[in-house]
Amino acid sequence: MLSIFQNTLAVPVRGLAWLGGQGTRAVAAVVFIAVAVPPLGALLRPYVTEAIFVLLCISFMRVDLAALYGHLRRPVLVAAATIWTTIGVPLIVGLIAHATGLDTSSPGLFLALMLQGMASPMMAAPALAALMGLDATLVLVTLVTSTALVPFTASLFASLFLGGMLSISPLALGLKLLGLLAASLFAATIIRWIFGAAVIQRHKRPIDGFNIVVLLIFASAIMGDVAHEFIAAPVFTIGIALLAFTVYFTLLAVTTLLFRRVGYERAFALGLMVSQRNLGLMLAATAGALPATTWLYFALTQFPIHLAPYMLTPIARRLTARADTSGAAAAGRTT
Repeated sequence: MLSIFQNTLAVPVRGLAWLGGQGTRAVAAVVFIAVAVPPLGALLRPYVTEAIFVLLCISFMRVDLAALYGHLRRPVLVAAATIWTTIGVPLIVGLIAHATGLDTSSPGLFLALMLQGMASPMMAAPALAALMGLDATLVLVTLVTSTALVPFTASLFASLFLGGMLSISPLALGLKLLGLLAASLFAATIIRWIFGAAVIQRHKRPIDGFNIVVLLIFASAIMGDVAHEFIAAPVFTIGIALLAFTVYFTLLAVTTLLFRRVGYERAFALGLMVSQRNLGLMLAATAGALPATTWLYFALTQFPIHLAPYMLTPIARRLTARADTSGAAAAGRTT
């Protein structure tokens, strides 16, 4: 009986391992599947919060504790990245939007950009960084500190820029974020305690595959109406998609340049994190009561989020290889 159970379990595990082996190609395919199968979005939309929870659990479960302690002993980088993503980004977005008159010409799009700027980094950012071979622990630490501050910074920028456009309770949002973080950290700790870090590392590929499945759930829930919107208004939809790509790569490039002095590999990892904003939590905080243009922008941001890792992996690998070479050379000079 035990052997039958093990053989039955081996089939999905092998499937997940194969999927995990596809890496960023599978992440890129997620958005096309989500758009191509609209009924999947309608079916999965109620499970956005659960998907976010599982993604964060996976990130906590796979964290390199030694590297985590190393980052905590040198908090300046984490503090600077946290200030940039929680204060610098929404402030600049709000000022540019006001200067260009976007708040009056397209209130729905202005609301989308402000919510994007006010959001914490996406829960899947550490997992995507790991898939690209980047420093996922630095991303995770900054993700946690940024998320803890978002209830306060979101309230500040909502009052500064949004006025009566959005009714959001910072206290409710803060409790939800803190509860989600605490619960996922607790679950991940239990999993690590039961199975051990060595087993988790040994099953890296199946865990990657499971992570991609959860990403598909989240993307499908957000993007279920994109195909209909494209057919109804193709030029407008393409324009919004181009804006989503522009915002994504601008945040990536500016962040990488700002933090280049800590090494381009780390700076690039931070850029990846900052460019991926957790719009899912903003949707949950507002109960989805948002204008149609805001919803459409949120959906189309999934394209750069899922395609960019595949597009940028060669750059990430070169930066990682360069960092490893520099580290080895430095070690050689000290011996």
